[in-house]
Amino acid sequence: MRSIRIVGAGSIGNHLAHAARHRGWKVVLTDIDDGALQRAQNEIYPGRYGAWDDEIELKDARAASSDHADVVFIGTPPDSHIPLALETLEKVSPKILLIEKPLGCPDLSGCAELAAAAEKKKVFCAVGYNHCLGQNTILAEQLLTSGEIGQLQTITARTREHWRGIFNAHPWLSGPSDSYLGFSSRGGGACGEHSHAINIWQHFAHVAGAGQVAEVSATLDQVKRDGADYDQAAYLTLQTTEGMIGDVVQDVVTSPHEKSARLQGDEGYIEWHANYNGSGDMVASGSGSGSPKQVSIEKSRPDDFIAEIDHLAGIMDGRINSSPISLQRGLETMMVISGAFRSHALGRRVKIDWNRGYCPEAIN
Repeated sequence: MRSIRIVGAGSIGNHLAHAARHRGWKVVLTDIDDGALQRAQNEIYPGRYGAWDDEIELKDARAASSDHADVVFIGTPPDSHIPLALETLEKVSPKILLIEKPLGCPDLSGCAELAAAAEKKKVFCAVGYNHCLGQNTILAEQLLTSGEIGQLQTITARTREHWRGIFNAHPWLSGPSDSYLGFSSRGGGACGEHSHAINIWQHFAHVAGAGQVAEVSATLDQVKRDGADYDQAAYLTLQTTEGMIGDVVQDVVTSPHEKSARLQGDEGYIEWHANYNGSGDMVASGSGSGSPKQVSIEKSRPDDFIAEIDHLAGIMDGRINSSPISLQRGLETMMVISGAFRSHALGRRVKIDWNRGYCPEAIN
């Protein structure tokens, strides 16, 4: 039986616990706060899935920190991700170490150290950008690589969503200042919390062979209110090592939400949508002024995490050798996030020197 130890009993921790149990895995759900464990058992999990699963073991995270599991998932605030990941690699050697997005903070603290530690320990590390695993993404990839839209010209990506949905899922928080969400420096704000758009932009650029992001130009709408300090909107222009230019918008103010990407080729286009309507995702494609072809994909929120668990199982079984949620991909997204803050602060475009590694010195 596969096993997972989940560090952090918040919203994402419960999603992963349910997904793992759905596939028959042994689950140990941990937190340093006993109140969080009780809330998971009595409120979050039964509220979402109908009833608590007695097969899930609850345990203090500190007492469990040396416990082995096939997969260790870190679902705590972003500013604790890398320290906990390094501790996990030091104490145990899971088959997979999965870290929730964003990987860390815009200052890139610990990123280079984590990359080196994962390589030394030979542990596969991943970052939870699970939109890359969805059926809508797989279909868009197939259309892109088929040549149906010709040569890819540009990519636009959007994750624009009012964060009331996050606070509705965390009713014990009264607002942004109650957690990392209200602090860009801790991995919150639009650039960090909604970095799915940056990541899916990079994902499709990789699929198309357009290279890594080499230049970033960004303007951030920064807010200081009620003790919080965060970017409520981020507008990025990106250029890859192969010269492709596109844009990303992320915010925490748009309602209704928009989670989309448009891949424009010289002979047509692909539109990728996540949570397109009440029943799932959607992919559209077409060319010129003709009617687009649309494929709707029924999906529920738990399906995102079940796909993630299935992907991890495939890696452990040897069926999957290349992963779009690898640590390297998560680190690439962190470099763009960091580049966005540096670009905004300097008021100019910045370049990423990938030869210098995952560190602030590589962005200038």
